[in-house]
Amino acid sequence: MSTPTIIIYGIPNCDTVKKARTWLTDHGVDYQFHDFKKQGVPAERLPAWLKAVGRDKLLNTKGTTWRKLEADVQAQTASDAGAIEVMKEHASVIKRPVAEWDGNASGRVTVGFDADKWNDLLAG
Repeated sequence: MSTPTIIIYGIPNCDTVKKARTWLTDHGVDYQFHDFKKQGVPAERLPAWLKAVGRDKLLNTKGTTWRKLEADVQAQTASDAGAIEVMKEHASVIKRPVAEWDGNASGRVTVGFDADKWNDLLAG
């Protein structure tokens, strides 16, 4: 069994990202980390993430960043194109971590951290 190339996207000080990265390390799983703050949001991957998990799962509408957005900016997220623009400008409205299990956005994509689900994904 070959280990998938896993890319974790997020913000290093996010508690859920920390848990996910610790879990991967504790399980001896190699991964790459893409820091939204330092490396930016990979705009070219957003359409595939939306297709894989949907707007409701990818957009964090419960966080502080979302609440601080103007109503007209929030309204833009009603379409995928608008949601992509908002996510490019406001990385913190993307639920974290986003994980690409096959090293690309066209493979398996998950949002958030669920140890049981991640175990299943690693098992293949």
